[in-house]
Amino acid sequence: MKSSKTSSTTRPRRGRAFKRVIIALAVLLVLLGAFWAYENRHAIHYWWHGEVVVDRSKYPIIGIDVSSHNGDIDFYKVKNDGYNFVIIKASEGMDYQDNYFTANYNRASANDLKVGAYHYFIMNSDGVNQAKNFVEAVGWRKLDLPLVIDIEEDDKLNKNVSDDIALKNLNAMIDNLQSRGFKVMIYTNGNGYKKYVKDQPFVDVSLWICSFKNPDDIKHIPNQLQQYSKKGRVDGIEGDVDLDVFNGNEKQWQQWLSKAAPLPTDTTTTTTNQKEEINDDTSK
Repeated sequence: MKSSKTSSTTRPRRGRAFKRVIIALAVLLVLLGAFWAYENRHAIHYWWHGEVVVDRSKYPIIGIDVSSHNGDIDFYKVKNDGYNFVIIKASEGMDYQDNYFTANYNRASANDLKVGAYHYFIMNSDGVNQAKNFVEAVGWRKLDLPLVIDIEEDDKLNKNVSDDIALKNLNAMIDNLQSRGFKVMIYTNGNGYKKYVKDQPFVDVSLWICSFKNPDDIKHIPNQLQQYSKKGRVDGIEGDVDLDVFNGNEKQWQQWLSKAAPLPTDTTTTTTNQKEEINDDTSK
């Protein structure tokens, strides 16, 4: 028969070890939860604030922004669903060009939507070369909105880049685009606005702000456009789509458009290529 002393001393040791394991697992779960919350903070923010409903009597001009991730889009249905403009991804970094840009541009233009183009900015890539890639992707195409530089400082592609490097490349890109005759707009969120826009001496640069709040609640940020949802549903598009609104009435919209996007002073695609692209797209 085993001594009762032996069993009584063994149990407390096992109990303490078990408690340590439980505590370690709890700490691990807390850390994993904190990491998940950080990586998904925008989705959490959207869920917490709920759906933004824009007052169309005050903000009548609405639009969407799209890329290849949205697949094939029926822009006839988008137009008939009440949307006025679309901003289409054209390029990213120094060499990537969105393979849906041409089709999206042609079809949106054919359905009388006002059209813009955006470039996903890579903070540690040369700004001049990014501008060249953007211009090459846009080519001969007439745009109604400024060329948009999409700045997302918290994306995995832009992590661990110093503000000095990011601003150096951003300024180089803006200067290059403006020297070619383009108007420029920056897209970013509230943090990006504070870090890369608010205190910068930009000249004639518009702002497209991402904020999942009612437009009336962000009047302190001087923006022309607001992306107010990433969970929109639009006729002609499968799945979620980004929703945008112009910060003004119809008269202000027309006034802004008249100055927003003059034709570029140089082009990179010939008229022959233009006709070939349109013919190729309409034959599908």
